[in-house]
Amino acid sequence: MNFQRIAIVLFVLLAAGLAGSFYISWKLFTRLRTVQAFVESSVFADAVAACEQAKSTTPFKWNGGQKTAVIGLNSVKVDKDIISASYTLVADSVYCDYDPIRKKADIGSNFLERE
Repeated sequence: MNFQRIAIVLFVLLAAGLAGSFYISWKLFTRLRTVQAFVESSVFADAVAACEQAKSTTPFKWNGGQKTAVIGLNSVKVDKDIISASYTLVADSVYCDYDPIRKKADIGSNFLERE
């Protein structure tokens, strides 16, 4: 009888622990999405301006583009110790990666040509 009670209590504690961990994970994920949306919206205007002014053989036209999209904030691992952020925009199949830390834009004509 004691074994059954102990097993039931352990099962209930396990279920409560799993439910608690899923709830905390959900709340953390929601907050991270909010922070990411805030960062992306604060970087967007700078990224568009830098991408339109970047020197390239294929011009990047966000305002005059017919097919524009925001890929968003990505992290690029440059070195084993350094992870830098990159904000990517696409206008008429021209990709532009904006580095919000260096405030520099790099343009590539398609995804495979970019570094």
